[in-house]
Amino acid sequence: MDPAPARYAIRINGHLDAMILSAFPTMAPQWHGAETVLIGLVDRSALYGVLAGMDALCLDLLEVRLLEPNRESPEPDGGPMTSPTTGAAELPDYAPVPRSSLGPAVNDQGYYVGRVERNLYWVTDGDYHSAFLVTRDGVVLFDAPPSIGHNLQRAVNDIAAAEGVGNTVTHLVYTHHHSDHAGASSLFGNKVVRIGHEEARRLLLRDNDPAKPPPEETFADHRTLEIGGERIELAWHGSNHSPDNIYIHFPGHDTLMLVDIVLPGWAPFYGINLSEDVPGYIDAPGTALSYPWKHLIAGHLGKLGTRDDVTLHQRYIADIEAGARTALGTVDPTAYFQKYGENLWAAVRGYLDAVAEAAAAPVIEKYTGVLGAVDVFTVPTAFSILESIRLDLGYRMDVHP
Repeated sequence: MDPAPARYAIRINGHLDAMILSAFPTMAPQWHGAETVLIGLVDRSALYGVLAGMDALCLDLLEVRLLEPNRESPEPDGGPMTSPTTGAAELPDYAPVPRSSLGPAVNDQGYYVGRVERNLYWVTDGDYHSAFLVTRDGVVLFDAPPSIGHNLQRAVNDIAAAEGVGNTVTHLVYTHHHSDHAGASSLFGNKVVRIGHEEARRLLLRDNDPAKPPPEETFADHRTLEIGGERIELAWHGSNHSPDNIYIHFPGHDTLMLVDIVLPGWAPFYGINLSEDVPGYIDAPGTALSYPWKHLIAGHLGKLGTRDDVTLHQRYIADIEAGARTALGTVDPTAYFQKYGENLWAAVRGYLDAVAEAAAAPVIEKYTGVLGAVDVFTVPTAFSILESIRLDLGYRMDVHP
């Protein structure tokens, strides 16, 4: 069992803006000097989820402190922190989330476990996904998000009790190395066989985080797992969201697991899901559709995906790309450079922000009511794509005469 929820203070270097703070809705922000402190009442699994989110956003974490029960906020050296004055009524409003974007409700312990097909199951906390395959030789787990944490074993136990099967996790397959998908791996001990791409092993050795031990078994391009009479196809088709993110195909279950690419029913998160390789990210859905499958385990948000979800995502991204190309050719940078003079970065930021907003505007209008959060994240997605068009593809990077 997790310990009871406790009040934690997490100290971060720098002032976090409202968009970053929106990623941590359970934590209340305070500011002290050049630092931000997030304070919240969370259990251990939720704390791991918050820390994993900070790692994914590359925040400069300074301290995690367990507060005394009678202490509302810490006061580091230098005096008391100042709290924000913004109330809920002053926060921005966004378009309602389409009902079709929502998945099943979680139980009182904060998770949902459901059958994908036959002996393949998925688990979600409403945000992150994991999956497990029950075989005659044990349970194969796919990813171990810390936000689900100990509920992963509880989900396996639920199915074992209902179906009269074993509940011992014998194998754990990593989709990629990021902590928000792998950070509960250590809960399954050192007798579990961990499997992942060879680059995942290199990166996990580099990270040296005991919460996510590196895989003992690796592969380069393709590997077929035969475990307890079940076949699982692992493949790496190049860098996309991360350099080690893989495709997991369950041919006997009409299912593909590909995380952090398509978010069924939703717009992508910051920077197209914080992807390191934008062209690889844009190509990945096409590779996914080259496989035969009916069900997609996508790693995030509360529902499974379909092939229609993938094609909708492709149209959304293609519209942003087309808008970015148009905006790069039509938004005039002159006014920004005239206004800011020697402050070159202010001019560049003003111009690129204007391009991103121009690229995103028609896409937001088109997909509001179709995808969730298009009015929240389409502008930063447009920025990532327009920068890739410029820097990776060389669009409008004219050579000076």
